[in-house]
Amino acid sequence: MSMYISAYIIDIAALLYLAGAVYSSTALNLFRKKPFLIGIIFTVIIIVSEAGTVFAGNGNLNLRSINILCNILGFALAPVIPLAIAFIFDRRFFRRYRFLLIPTFVNIVLTVLSPLFKLIFYVDASNDYFRGDCFFIFIIVYIINFLLLVISTLKIGRERNYPMMWKLAALSLFTICGTSIQLVKPSAYSSWHCVTLSLILYFLLMSEFDSSFDALTGFYSRAAFEKATKQIKETKAFSIIILDINNFKNVNDTYGHDYGDAVLKTVAAVIRKSFNKHYTCYRFGGDEFSILSDETDQEKIEQHLRAMTNNLGEMREKGEPLPTVSYGYSIFHGGEKLDFQKTFKEADEQMYCFKKIQKADAAKKKTTA
Repeated sequence: MSMYISAYIIDIAALLYLAGAVYSSTALNLFRKKPFLIGIIFTVIIIVSEAGTVFAGNGNLNLRSINILCNILGFALAPVIPLAIAFIFDRRFFRRYRFLLIPTFVNIVLTVLSPLFKLIFYVDASNDYFRGDCFFIFIIVYIINFLLLVISTLKIGRERNYPMMWKLAALSLFTICGTSIQLVKPSAYSSWHCVTLSLILYFLLMSEFDSSFDALTGFYSRAAFEKATKQIKETKAFSIIILDINNFKNVNDTYGHDYGDAVLKTVAAVIRKSFNKHYTCYRFGGDEFSILSDETDQEKIEQHLRAMTNNLGEMREKGEPLPTVSYGYSIFHGGEKLDFQKTFKEADEQMYCFKKIQKADAAKKKTTA
């Protein structure tokens, strides 16, 4: 028994350290911290409860009540952990689909009633633990909640074009295997050691995820852009688009930096709206953006650019003093050695040519006015 208790102490120490890392993290978004900490707290409670069942379930009749209480806490809270992790990824998911929480509440009710009706578990008069007739419901609810975690994570990955599929698959497989061992063999207390490691790995994954994005616009950061360009295969066809907000300095000087930040967010939202999932957007720096895509059809690229220009024009017609955006693009068709800097320079030069034309047109309009 001392071996199990020592392992639990190590798990709790690791979780407390993780709680401190989450609380002080500058890479993790603020809205993720609360559900992360809730998940850690619940995991600590479950580990203490499991340790309590090991300690109280040794045949000592005086500890039967403690054994029952610890089992109630463990079985009631265990399916909540995947939900807490899911909230870390997407807090909107369960607000839209609240009915998905029903299985968890059913499990809690059945667990609380188990000491009387032997549903999820029961502890007999000799203080021996047994699985109840409805133990399968606990397993089903745990699996459902874990699948919801996977779905919500993949949903965020698809929305942001973030390549986390294989990382999530490996982490999911690790968690499933680790928790399944104890389901098959109850005496092998491996589940919460595995969950502790999974929470640490989720923290690393989400820290990497959040640090890849620009906090103001929600686009990928320049560091993420540079990382992505290094991973482009030489034979793979792709396109790059460079966008720059015209006269952005005048916006800051006229309306102030707060409004300038609002303009950046608005323009970024319009860009995101105008391009589909095949286009990954980056804030390259200041008022400049870049887009990488596997689209190499010139007409389709220009169609999205026209949509962006039209969307910005419609917002200006409604009274918002939004500046225009210059852009340029370059297409690499593959089949030859890639010189990314050359492709990037072509897009950048095209963008600056477009900017000069727009400035000249603006100057003519002022003269004729």
